[in-house]
Amino acid sequence: MAKVAFIGLGVMGFPMAGHLATKGGHKVTVYNRNVAKAKAWVEKFGGKSAATPKAAAEGQDFVMCCVGNDEDLRSVTTGPDGAFAGMTKGAIFVDHTTASAEVARELDAAATKAGFHFIDAPVSGGQAGAENGALTVMCGGDAKVYAKVEPVITAYAKMQKLLGPAGSGQLTKMVNQICIAGLVEALSEGIHFAKKAGLDVNAVVEVISKGAAQSWQMENRHKTMNDGKFDFGFAVEWMRKDLSICLAEARRNGASLPVTATVDQFYGEVEALGGKRWDTSSLLARLPR
Repeated sequence: MAKVAFIGLGVMGFPMAGHLATKGGHKVTVYNRNVAKAKAWVEKFGGKSAATPKAAAEGQDFVMCCVGNDEDLRSVTTGPDGAFAGMTKGAIFVDHTTASAEVARELDAAATKAGFHFIDAPVSGGQAGAENGALTVMCGGDAKVYAKVEPVITAYAKMQKLLGPAGSGQLTKMVNQICIAGLVEALSEGIHFAKKAGLDVNAVVEVISKGAAQSWQMENRHKTMNDGKFDFGFAVEWMRKDLSICLAEARRNGASLPVTATVDQFYGEVEALGGKRWDTSSLLARLPR
């Protein structure tokens, strides 16, 4: 059992922190800027809440974090009330936010200077993966530090792996989002084409999902897409945030991402239809019926 803090109790962080307390058996302290959310977590899982990220981090072996973006991450880590001000020497800060590789390297440098450790560890699997403790966790950082973190992450992960130095986890998450964007657009066009051709979409997918076209998106989203239901899963506005990170990194490293850039524009069209909070499979909604 370790002493663990968890900062950020959104749709991902709330169940992830819960798994640390229940499945992991750790002593957990939580922080959330919405105090009512932290109170609800304590009522459900036990442990305690803290008034600031700094207070949450004080005396902890591990501090996990899952917030919205780079600026949210900086707001809970740096500054007089940030978690970094409360970190114990030798402790480990694990960031599950999907953020830039740049901020991961920045915070890793700050942690090293202050005498503790940093691992960037964005996740994939969505809300269902977090609730079921079946996330995929992509990590960047020092191998010896990661070895200490891995058993703790296991509480909410089905797969976790160190991909390289600080920032490598975030870069891998970018690859993940690039692939998903292309897959969802292709699936949307396939379903659209099948409908226009007068085919039974479910029958078509039953066949092609057993061949080379198979994907998680196809098997788990084709029915709801065909029914025009987009009210669950990973929101369009979140995907656009992630794709903006991918495109910014591509401009830095020289990668060419024409499909990703196009799909990001398509998601912009979905937002214009009022689909900002629809899930990412809603790319189908922009195609004519």
